[in-house]
Amino acid sequence: MTRTIAVSGTGRARTVPDVADVRLGVVVTRPTVAEARSAAAETSTRILQAFSRVGVDRSDVRTASLIVQPEYDYRDGVQQVRGQSVTHQYLVTVRDLERLGKVVDDGLLAGATSLDGVVFRTADQRPAHGAARSAAFRDARARAKALATEAGVRLGKVLEIAEVEPFAGPRPLGASKLGMISAEAVPTPIEAGEGEVVVSVSVVFAIR
Repeated sequence: MTRTIAVSGTGRARTVPDVADVRLGVVVTRPTVAEARSAAAETSTRILQAFSRVGVDRSDVRTASLIVQPEYDYRDGVQQVRGQSVTHQYLVTVRDLERLGKVVDDGLLAGATSLDGVVFRTADQRPAHGAARSAAFRDARARAKALATEAGVRLGKVLEIAEVEPFAGPRPLGASKLGMISAEAVPTPIEAGEGEVVVSVSVVFAIR
């Protein structure tokens, strides 16, 4: 029977975000669906034009949600429809982070009434995954050597190795319902910070 030492190792690698995903849109309530749809369409068109002026490619803008629903009031315990609401939300991918604050500000100035969050990510995480994977294996080998030393045996070759699905931690910047801002407002400062990729491996070494 082959004697073995089974260990796990973890490696980490820093990433510098170079892409941001922004969820931004408009909510409009009017007496009828037709009126709400028309008002939302007008505002949505202005928002798209604002994105275009800032340099966001149209292929990086997509509709994340389009919802039509009634709005209710309660009078004397009775539910009554007071209007119809249209929500049109976009998911915008910003590939030039220096323009991110401008994208947010100009979208709000164009009439957006909701900003549901900003999530930073690194477009190509393969280099970071590779670095974290190597660090994880070195960590596992170091642990195995330490155990072998404590047991008074010598570490042999690798018999089994498995990688745990890597996790890349995004950097979300939450925001909820926001009103329109004035043209004289201070530009919104948004910082991307750093991300991190974590890889774990399990390794089985033979004992010589």
